[in-house]
Amino acid sequence: MTEPLWITERDVVDALSLPEAIPALEAGLALEAAGTARNMEKTHQIWGGHHTLHAIGAVVEGAHVVGTKTWAHTAGGATPLVTLWNSDTGKLEAIIEAFALGQMRTGGISGVATARMARADADDLAIVGTGKQAITQVVAVAAVRPLKRIRVFSPTAENRRAFIARLEKLFPASALVEAASVEEAVKDAPIVTLVTRARTPILTAAMIAPGTHLNAVGAITPEREEFTQDVFDRVGAIAVDMVESVKGLSAEFRKRFGEGDWSQVRPLSELVAAKAERPKGADVTLFKAMGMGLSDLALGIEILKRVRAKGGGRPFPHPTPAQPRLTVS
Repeated sequence: MTEPLWITERDVVDALSLPEAIPALEAGLALEAAGTARNMEKTHQIWGGHHTLHAIGAVVEGAHVVGTKTWAHTAGGATPLVTLWNSDTGKLEAIIEAFALGQMRTGGISGVATARMARADADDLAIVGTGKQAITQVVAVAAVRPLKRIRVFSPTAENRRAFIARLEKLFPASALVEAASVEEAVKDAPIVTLVTRARTPILTAAMIAPGTHLNAVGAITPEREEFTQDVFDRVGAIAVDMVESVKGLSAEFRKRFGEGDWSQVRPLSELVAAKAERPKGADVTLFKAMGMGLSDLALGIEILKRVRAKGGGRPFPHPTPAQPRLTVS
């Protein structure tokens, strides 16, 4: 029997780049559309007012793998781990350190959505938010649309300028614009990505140009909101990573749809399976991501395959069951 592997952050980044994560995510979404991959309902718990414990996962019968991603997000940081088991035998396959993996799946899923929902000629991105997830959002969009201009907004000028300095190294041929407000950043931008921790909406319908595609990926817990309800009035197509998570945890969507008709809200996997393109005549298209186990597993499966092929990772003995002591010694 092959021993399970401990796969480190360095193993992960050596095995897979962010642009390569996009087709790996599409492969996982195709399995979901075919009915051979299913998400576990996302769950989280809050303590101390702002610390959060998360658990997500998926069954990927199409790849003979099941698994979870778990992490505690605290003011002191987080240590996310993806655990993979063989779905036929229940044997442990790998434990993967998942900080870089998580950034690639969060950015990459926006890349998948942008490829299906943005205008084919879109070459101008407004990124609102410059935190840990922002750089991968930009790179993922750039992997599916050749960006000639990137506008950047963060409430703190120092953060904006530091982020632009990072972008200069990655996109020397693109025009990089520091915006002084959300409205200035998104004006006439055909692609807008929100990746913030906003608790009150920062983007309104009046700010968005006709033909825009919007990725809203920052508000992943119920206390957060990034855009106002009137944005929905202009939306011609909506895709989400996981409908159940959006129903349970997105304040924006719960306010709009509540106990009503959710048929307008489509899983991204449907668009991937149909090789869909942006609907003709759509005013605004919207992608909402909450984070789902299938995304993490899709990348975990690909990373494990590549690491095994190169003889990497750190093997460790498979756990052996032991009977509990029934008496006090």
